Amino acid sequence: MSHDVLSTPVVDTGKTTDRTQSRARAARRRKAVVMAGRALLLVAVLGLWEWFSRAKIIDPFNFSMPSKIWDQIYTWVTHGTALGSLGEQVWYTLYEALLGWVIGVVAGVVLGIALGRVAFLADVLGPYIKVLNSIPRIVLAPIFVIWFGLGPASKVASAVVLVFFPVFFNAFQGAREVDRNLVANARILGASDRRVTLQVVIPSATSWIFTSLHVSFGFALIGAIVGEYIGATKGIGLLVAQSQGTFNSAGVYAAMVILAVVALVAEGLLTFAERRIFRWKPADSDD
Repeated sequence: MSHDVLSTPVVDTGKTTDRTQSRARAARRRKAVVMAGRALLLVAVLGLWEWFSRAKIIDPFNFSMPSKIWDQIYTWVTHGTALGSLGEQVWYTLYEALLGWVIGVVAGVVLGIALGRVAFLADVLGPYIKVLNSIPRIVLAPIFVIWFGLGPASKVASAVVLVFFPVFFNAFQGAREVDRNLVANARILGASDRRVTLQVVIPSATSWIFTSLHVSFGFALIGAIVGEYIGATKGIGLLVAQSQGTFNSAGVYAAMVILAVVALVAEGLLTFAERRIFRWKPADSDD
């Protein structure tokens, strides 16, 4: 009579480690290839732009060229602008955008969560919010200049109205998408409406809210720039307006480059904060 021998499967940790290391090397290689591709694309675009301008294929007066744009940025950095130092202009615009962004985010999150939780409020205020959302917010910038003057208040107001709606709708949808079983379990355990909102609804809606933050900061910059372009005493938007008024296309593009750098830095900081907060989420394979 033969006896069956029960054997437990043995996991080959060496092979598992090799596969993990292989995937990590492949991910690093892919990231390096992606970064190289981005750099090559940027160099190709700038090189073609410079060549087309110098060869008069495109009008250098209207389109300028990367070398002149770089010279303009260098002049602003080393010698300042007609409005003062470049750092002062950047900080002024960034201050207006940040303040408008914070106010818009707070208002959007609070109202979005409130209307998502209270159906009566949503029914009463919903039509008015839709009407306000249908108004092109950029056209409000001249009105804000009339109301609040040429100071930062009018630019902050422009940034707020641009930031509020995307944040509001994401927060509202996030509050509506909360797992009803979680809410029911919290109520069974004796949680009040306030505790349910603070400990269940808001954490569940956080990913929705963070999604809107990436887009909304760009909107805040747009609001500040448009307000400065219409009327201001300093800021990047006023630099754009002055460069346009003197037909300095290199100055217009230089201001756009500076804004792009500011937006990229802000995006990087938001991404870093999001990854720190959502460390439990698996990393995207395409990063």
